[in-house]
Amino acid sequence: MITGIVPPSPRGKAFGVVKENMKYNGNRQLTPLAQNLRRNMTREEKHLWYDFLKSHPENFRRQKVKGDYILDFYSHQVKLAVELDGEQHYDDLREKDEKRTAYLNSLGISVLRFSNDEIRNDFDATCEQINLFIQKLKFYRTVINESPLDRHS
Repeated sequence: MITGIVPPSPRGKAFGVVKENMKYNGNRQLTPLAQNLRRNMTREEKHLWYDFLKSHPENFRRQKVKGDYILDFYSHQVKLAVELDGEQHYDDLREKDEKRTAYLNSLGISVLRFSNDEIRNDFDATCEQINLFIQKLKFYRTVINESPLDRHS
C-alpha cells in the first residue's frame, strides 16, 4: 500500500547544520527495543534487508526510531519509510498504522507499506515498486524545489 508523496520542506532548510547541533528526533527509551528488533528481524524483514535494502543507494537503516515509533526501514536521503505488516495489521492495528503514517507524513516522511505475503510471494515486484516510488519521489521533490531563478532561458 502506497500512502502518497509528501511535499519536501523548503529548499536549504536542512543544509549547513552541524551534526553535533542536530536534535535527536526519536524517543531515546525506544533505542534498546529498536536494537533488539534489529537482532531479531522476521524472515521477511531479513529478506528485504539483506537481499535489497542493505545495499540500496539511498542508504536505508533498519529499525530507525522516529518520535515514538520504530520504523522497519528508513532512508533519510529520500525521507522514505518502508513498513512490513504481518497478518495482525490487517484488522487489529489498522487505526494505529493510520495514526503513525499521519505523524510520519507531518515530518515530511513518505510511507510505503507491504504485507509479509508480498515479500514472500512477489519479492521482485515489491522491490520494483520501492524503486519506482523512490524515482517518483525524487522527481517530485526536484520539481517542487526548482526555483524560477534556477531555470536557464
